[in-house]
Amino acid sequence: MSAQSQSKPNKFEVVKRIVETISNELDAIERSAQAAHEAATHEESRSEDSHDTRSIEAGYLAGAQASRGADLKKLLIVYRELSIRDFLPGESAAVGALVRATLDDKPGWYFIVGAGAAGLTIEQGGARVQVVTVRSPLGEALIGRKAGELTELESQRGSIEIEVLEVN
Repeated sequence: MSAQSQSKPNKFEVVKRIVETISNELDAIERSAQAAHEAATHEESRSEDSHDTRSIEAGYLAGAQASRGADLKKLLIVYRELSIRDFLPGESAAVGALVRATLDDKPGWYFIVGAGAAGLTIEQGGARVQVVTVRSPLGEALIGRKAGELTELESQRGSIEIEVLEVN
């Protein structure tokens, strides 16, 4: 058995790790945006002729990074205020559920979120937890499912059989 199927991650710790990951990305983006802003406004970035676009490009980069930083700040608020609860036996998967499922007989843990942080994989408690949104194909397949239920997911590689093992 793999570590994924043996260890049960702690949902509160998973959310904490998501917040840490987003915070680290935000710090990096803010540093990069500051550097891009300084490059855009630096004396050496002034256009030497009509074809020199260094300053404009640096300004666009700074603006894009500032926008990404604003998105990350909003996402941090969402995760810091996320209401986490335990799901009762027999309850269907929903936003906030930590689901153990097999995809084509490969066990894994999945944390279902409403938005943001999709694609993150969090290491917690000896297990790897993939963050999926309700709008992703996998999230759509898991939402509303109970432990013991089977479903299928159509992918580019064909049909994938999913068995929900636990909903926490």
